[in-house]
Amino acid sequence: LAAGGEERLGGAPGGYAGRGGVDAFTRADADEGWRAAHAFAPAVAPGETGLVAGFGAALALRPGLAVVGSPASEGSAGLAAVYEAAEDGAWSGPVWLRPGTPPVAVTSAEVRCEDDRAAGFDCADVDLQAYLPLASIGAEPGERVSDAWGWTDPETGREYGLVGRSGGAAIVDVTDAVNPVYLGVIPANRSGARDLKVYADHLFFTGDGAGAHGLVVFDLTRLRDVANPPVEFAPDLRWDGIGSAHNLIIDTGAGTAFTVSTSGDGHTCGGGLVMIDIREPLAPEFAGCYTDTEGLIFQGRTHDAQCLVYDGPDLDYRGRELCFASNETALRIVDVTDKANPRPISAAAYPGVAYIHQGWLSDDGRYFFLDDELDELVGTTDRTKTIVWDVTDLDDPVVIADYYGPNNATDHNLYVKGDRMYQANYQAGFRVIDISDPENLREVGHFDTTPYGADPPGFNGAWTAFPYFESGTVLVTSMLEGVFLLKPRRTELVP
Repeated sequence: LAAGGEERLGGAPGGYAGRGGVDAFTRADADEGWRAAHAFAPAVAPGETGLVAGFGAALALRPGLAVVGSPASEGSAGLAAVYEAAEDGAWSGPVWLRPGTPPVAVTSAEVRCEDDRAAGFDCADVDLQAYLPLASIGAEPGERVSDAWGWTDPETGREYGLVGRSGGAAIVDVTDAVNPVYLGVIPANRSGARDLKVYADHLFFTGDGAGAHGLVVFDLTRLRDVANPPVEFAPDLRWDGIGSAHNLIIDTGAGTAFTVSTSGDGHTCGGGLVMIDIREPLAPEFAGCYTDTEGLIFQGRTHDAQCLVYDGPDLDYRGRELCFASNETALRIVDVTDKANPRPISAAAYPGVAYIHQGWLSDDGRYFFLDDELDELVGTTDRTKTIVWDVTDLDDPVVIADYYGPNNATDHNLYVKGDRMYQANYQAGFRVIDISDPENLREVGHFDTTPYGADPPGFNGAWTAFPYFESGTVLVTSMLEGVFLLKPRRTELVP
């Protein structure tokens, strides 16, 4: 709603067949009732894609002048329409306003975090190696980025960032982190949520809500011979044993891939674990299903998992192929060694559970760090919360601590390397947590990838932080901002 004099505007961003609209009301004086005077219908904007969505989600009004915001337009870059009223009350317009200068890449030299800022981004003890806005990785208006992974060429030692883009998988050579090179894209069915993993020098990736997307496979050794980048890469395989999937997990020790929250054609396993033998990367074979009773969106749905050949402290399961599955309402541990007969080991939850989203084991397998994606939004916590589990006895996982961050942003993906946990916490950006004392976690660095406004709960900002390059470069994707190459400082904590 917006008010100006004896005029009122009411926005309906979900109306008009989803494009949005605005109704104007007026009255002659305070004693008269309101009457409909005009409707501002969404129209195609000139230039770029012309895409208008959510028209009326933001409004401003003064007598004779109305501004209608459409923040979801042009891939969430946003548009504003300006209307003027003549003396007879007739409105004219719109005049379209677009964002100013688009984001500019930051490359060529490291930008140190000084006085809590680096190149305009809030930070602490994390330095910026490079920033590539969406356009710098080939994204067209309306695209965004989601998940990311990395690959190091075993022959050359070169490091590559593998980035999920709405239109496919973008590949960036990040060997020289201050001078990254966008090599090109592997096109795929459009998806707002991709997941990417690597096995045996092959990239595997999925798309959610992407129809007959399949499991796409690409031989990464082809990157040794890229001439005149950027180029469009053809995939080596699109396996049609699945349709769409929200997440992809690979047990690199066993050569097994798992898709979860799988939908559409092919195997879905009720949204649980779809097990795929990828020991021959270009000849995947369906291996089995596992579905359990948990779920919030629907029963049996697994949102994400970590799967590995177990080498942790519980001797009963050493050498077994296990999955630590985030099943929306429970953490489920499953033995999937026998794909024809997977066996549940345990399930556990905690007070105030909202949506068990994703987690990762400590390197020694003693602890599991878990994020709940909805607890900040539904109000069961007023700060970003990470749940710490003792999983030394896999038959009886126990919560031993909760870690609360400095704000209430929604947490998304986290990964562990050594005594550090690397979190992508949407609007709070990239966070570095010292986990050397699992019962007393402490933040030791951060870099806010959305340098505007506060850090509330919600689903914009940092999606994933990939910390496994030997160089120490951490690749962070931020949905509407692009790709950040960051270097956390190693600071020693003083008790």
